[in-house]
Amino acid sequence: MNEPQGPDHAAVVIDIAGTTLDDNDRRRLQHPLTGGLILFSRNWQSRQQLTELCAEIKRLRPDVLICVDHEGGRVQRFRTDGFTHLPPMRVLGELWMQDAMVATDAATACGYVLASELRACGVDFSFTPVLDLDHGPSGVIGDRAFHRDARVATLLAKSVMHGLLRAGMQSCGKHFPGHGFVAADSHVDVPVDKRSLKAILADDAKPYEWLSTSLGSVMPAHVIYPKVDAQPAGFSSRWLQDILRTRLGFTGAIFSDDLSMQGAKVAGSTLDGALAALNAGCDLVLLCNQSLDGGAAVDELLDGLQQALAEGRWQASADSEARRLDLLPQTAPLVWDDLMLQPAYQQALARLP
Repeated sequence: MNEPQGPDHAAVVIDIAGTTLDDNDRRRLQHPLTGGLILFSRNWQSRQQLTELCAEIKRLRPDVLICVDHEGGRVQRFRTDGFTHLPPMRVLGELWMQDAMVATDAATACGYVLASELRACGVDFSFTPVLDLDHGPSGVIGDRAFHRDARVATLLAKSVMHGLLRAGMQSCGKHFPGHGFVAADSHVDVPVDKRSLKAILADDAKPYEWLSTSLGSVMPAHVIYPKVDAQPAGFSSRWLQDILRTRLGFTGAIFSDDLSMQGAKVAGSTLDGALAALNAGCDLVLLCNQSLDGGAAVDELLDGLQQALAEGRWQASADSEARRLDLLPQTAPLVWDDLMLQPAYQQALARLP
């Protein structure tokens, strides 16, 4: 049997409702524009179930990127049946203030444990690390941030990324150019950060400049920075093309944040938002939690984007597709039982804060 031909530009990351695939999930996974699938806690029952689910996804679409939000602390989707409870990243920042070198080793240990456990179950990729700075007022970021100091956040994030890479996993810096300064939560609101471009580039955006050669991907914030652009960063070619790509030199993949969030609604419908994000410079767009009521919104986005592509309202990009494929692991994972006995994994567990 021939392998299915990969699409020109598989631009959409979808989700599924349950712990197994149904016929609609299988159909959507084989849609030419589906490039990734993001898992949530509702998709988790046990390691065996997760491993079987990921294996079926890969049988249907070997090139699909299986993703999850797995940062540590309160953002960790799988917490039982052997998964290690990872600390919030602020703990690493606090450790840095006591002993910077111990903190960097602990950060690498966190990245390695996180990635190796996910990969042992068939998950390719986690949306981590958070590069937002801990300014204080942001409840949605809070202890997900490493530190207030951009230098500390950058070096700890780089150490986490080293651990991810040792386990064969790429990284995603978020939320460009910084979500930590505003109090509002873009899941339920449209945050506005009124600082100047100069102020943002000198502080919150510094980690993206300093990690420009290291990050595998970036996720922009659903935040409006009105002194730079009237659109949220994820829908702004000024932010994504002029600043992130050209000025800061970033060459990896760019994901939109979830198009179902309130912060994305300024773009209009979900399809409008996806088109705005892709035309602004995103390589991939996320649509989360829309599969729960039968998934009509997922089908509307996939079919709407396909029609818009035929009508020339956005351009498929071979470069974007190459950047997506670069996020897939290039090595075989260790199976769980072998991982548990691996000296590098045991050492990483011992170094967790």
